[in-house]
Amino acid sequence: MLRWIAVAALVVVAAASAFLAVLHPWWWLLTAPLLALALLGVHDLVQRRHSILRNYPVLGHMRFALESIRPELQQYFIERNYDGRPFDRDTRNVIYERAKGIHGEQAFGTERDVNQVGYEYLLHSTRPLPQADMPPRVRVGGPDCTQPYDMALLNVSAMSFGALSGNAIRALNMGAALGGFAHDTGEGGLTDHHLEHGGDLVWELGSGYFGARTKDGDFDPDMFRDKAAHESVKMVSLKLSQGAKPGIGGVLPAAKVSREIASARGVPVGEKCVSPPYHRVFSTPRELVLFLARMRELAAGKPTGFKLCVGSRVEFLGICKAMVEEGVTPDFIVVDGSEGGTGAAPLEFEDHIGVPLTEGLLFVHNALVGAGLRRHVKIGASGKVATGTDIVKRLVQGADYANAARAMMMAVGCIQAQRCHTNTCPVGVTTQDPRRARALVVPDKAERVHRFQDGTVTQALQIISAMGLRSPSELQPHMLQRRVDHVTTQGYDELYDWLTPGELLYGAKEPWSKDWDRADPDDFVPL
Repeated sequence: MLRWIAVAALVVVAAASAFLAVLHPWWWLLTAPLLALALLGVHDLVQRRHSILRNYPVLGHMRFALESIRPELQQYFIERNYDGRPFDRDTRNVIYERAKGIHGEQAFGTERDVNQVGYEYLLHSTRPLPQADMPPRVRVGGPDCTQPYDMALLNVSAMSFGALSGNAIRALNMGAALGGFAHDTGEGGLTDHHLEHGGDLVWELGSGYFGARTKDGDFDPDMFRDKAAHESVKMVSLKLSQGAKPGIGGVLPAAKVSREIASARGVPVGEKCVSPPYHRVFSTPRELVLFLARMRELAAGKPTGFKLCVGSRVEFLGICKAMVEEGVTPDFIVVDGSEGGTGAAPLEFEDHIGVPLTEGLLFVHNALVGAGLRRHVKIGASGKVATGTDIVKRLVQGADYANAARAMMMAVGCIQAQRCHTNTCPVGVTTQDPRRARALVVPDKAERVHRFQDGTVTQALQIISAMGLRSPSELQPHMLQRRVDHVTTQGYDELYDWLTPGELLYGAKEPWSKDWDRADPDDFVPL
């Protein structure tokens, strides 16, 4: 309302100045700029392209003015980003330009230091192949799944309604419907915003069981069965942990728990909403595996899996042992890297807890291979995936598909103002204030989400073709190289151990054998 009052006041002042200018021509010196500002303010309020201008008419143009003098100023702010892990300037430009449909190319070569230790690159072929006409799909569904789902190479990662505004959720889902890719609901419940536009959904259930929760906070199987039956729900997922804050639960401040959110989550209005750090439905690896089987049965055979940020190797191997002994496997596992995550979290957890995506992904892939389970389980990678190169690297490292959260937020309009936890997001992405959320125009942002996903997958396929490959399935570890010192580079085939199928069952080498021997399917063994 304040922005409307401000623009109305500006229009009144400009009109008064114009009246005086008729009587005294020298008033036109003031009237001309006032009229220009008044017209600009009205235009900003009614235009549908830029969310920040809808919330901050006239003043919002200062941001675009500052952007125009990048890279110097933009890099200044990036280097001082408080969380220490922002996307670099090139990645941010790729996301914004691709979402806007701008053909992003750059002259004068890379700005990256190719001699820096840790620099990675993919090996291209002297004889590239034509790019595939249609993006490949990944079929998710093991032996106990009766309704498999064909997953896109890039999908929307888990972000809840509550953390994001209703308009942001609607834009993400509409974009998913336009592009034929999946949208993970996050743990905040299955809401009308997720269902309105018919995009394919992965319904995520966290430790709070929001959307399938009893009054006492336990899992409600009947409620879960009814909601999982919705035609838009293609897969169901159990969240064990997330990259931003592994080992602790989530908190939605009381100020953000509106009547709508309370209804979606099954919690009281206006009270702090807490998801605990642990689950009530299991306390051992075996109980976890059996609960996943129960979820799949309640979901009428739809693909069922879990998401985690890897912590203890021994604990995950205990889960693998439970799978082997029970003859039950999830249909998919999403590996979240500790560097990922869009939710607010303590800085100590963001910076120092959890396994980064590369190591976590390689470990989960090899653990499943070594336990003879990999052929039944698809792996998703989630954690700062933003470009086609990111997708290809994660496929090399063991993933079957990738999910993106932060990049999708930016495609829907996020400017990384880092006001997510304050309910004052300037572009309406992470707020429950309806006055701010209205700035986000759903059809426009949905098209941006669609363009970003399509362009990024297309770029990944172009890279794969440039490597002389026909499909992602032909990617091999040696094709991704890393500089390990100033004179040496090594492929991923040399840098990491790659287990053979069933190797853990019949005697693996150290350190795998030691961890496998300690793993217990009936106890989460301490570190």
